Amino acid sequence: MRLSGRHTMSRRDHPEVRCSDCRMPPSLCICALEPRLETRSRLLLLVHYREARKPTNTGQLAARCLVGSRVAIVGDRDQPLPVPLVAAAETAVLLYPSDDAVPLATFAASPAPITLIVPDGNWRQAAKMGRRVPSLDRIPRVTLDDPAPTEYRLRAEPREGGLATLEAIARAFRILEGDAGPAVEAALLDIFRIMVTRTLWLRGALPADQVVGGLPGDDPSLPAAERLFQDERLRS
Repeated sequence: MRLSGRHTMSRRDHPEVRCSDCRMPPSLCICALEPRLETRSRLLLLVHYREARKPTNTGQLAARCLVGSRVAIVGDRDQPLPVPLVAAAETAVLLYPSDDAVPLATFAASPAPITLIVPDGNWRQAAKMGRRVPSLDRIPRVTLDDPAPTEYRLRAEPREGGLATLEAIARAFRILEGDAGPAVEAALLDIFRIMVTRTLWLRGALPADQVVGGLPGDDPSLPAAERLFQDERLRS
């Protein structure tokens, strides 16, 4: 949907005008808003190399928020995967809805901290990672039992019930973190909604008054290309 009377500009039109971490234009940067969440469980995010630099990626946003997370790029010859991927002492599970997957809640009462391995890419890429990444074939698959629909509106979801990677991670940590789980999930979803709605506004698909947390103010010191992004706000 395009709102009438507004010029639409993609961040990809000016890839040099964005934060190197959150990949938002500098005036919309969300880095300072990202929570630092101390958890018993740990996240190991396996990002397909074609997904890694996409500005709409949400898995790496979750990893930046969850203290102690590890991120590995899969398929990049210049960044080989660490060996071993998971230490022998770790209790690890792979979040992927295969036929042999069991509910993640099965591990909620584990006496040892859980390492949650999450493939980050489209369905085809995630399936390939599960087959091709060494040692993943020996790690139990788990799935989420949560019918709540996705709030992700930045990409078309090819499968019914599909979630953004961050949404899946948030729901998983709600299960794994016991009494603290709902607060961890809420904090992750809060920053997710800010990222999603700021991006929709930038595309001209959402009015300013519907951006979660509002929009930051003007900054006259921004470079010319970034002021083009700011013009979107002035027209809203």
